[in-house]
Amino acid sequence: MQKRTLADSVVVLDFETTGLSPQYGDRAIEIGAVLVEEGRIVDRFQKLMNPGFRISSFIEAYTGITNEMLKGEACCEEVMAQFSEFIAGHNIVAHNASFDKRFLDFELKRANRSYEGACCCSLLVSRRIYQDSPNHKLQTLVSHAGVPTIGSFHRALADAEMTAHLWLAMIDRIRQQYGIPTVFFDQLSELSRVDKLYAHRYLTSLAD
Repeated sequence: MQKRTLADSVVVLDFETTGLSPQYGDRAIEIGAVLVEEGRIVDRFQKLMNPGFRISSFIEAYTGITNEMLKGEACCEEVMAQFSEFIAGHNIVAHNASFDKRFLDFELKRANRSYEGACCCSLLVSRRIYQDSPNHKLQTLVSHAGVPTIGSFHRALADAEMTAHLWLAMIDRIRQQYGIPTVFFDQLSELSRVDKLYAHRYLTSLAD
């Protein structure tokens, strides 16, 4: 049986991409990630990558990443080969993880690398923890949860770092509200799948 890992020891990652899906030919143009160990950010990874084609003016405006900036950068495969070493042996967290996981799996496959860890979505967890938030976009939650704003939204490292602070704020809230000293990664994965009407009941059951 796999050893249980702590919820506050993870890699939190974020991709900026040329569009919504690798299925339609979209590629990653930036990866940003932070390594969190026992509730502290101990390492960071950030790289732009050249997708091999020009990106649209919409994506340039949305991310602030320009074709000029990408011109001399390494290709996706090279960057992802390096990134696979950064995430080796860790579980991962992303905000709207199904999006990032699609690109992670696609780009790792193209780089002939594989990945073992589990993945949890901070957006799904936030819907259960911050049910009173007006919405569950990262920008809204950062202000709702009183998390520090770092850098610019829609740049990968800044988004990853703010997501990490949000993730740790949610763990803290669970610890304090439910008197659970140790929160495990698999418990938050389970919480992300529980109907939000039963989130309180589920968390209460963990304290017993």
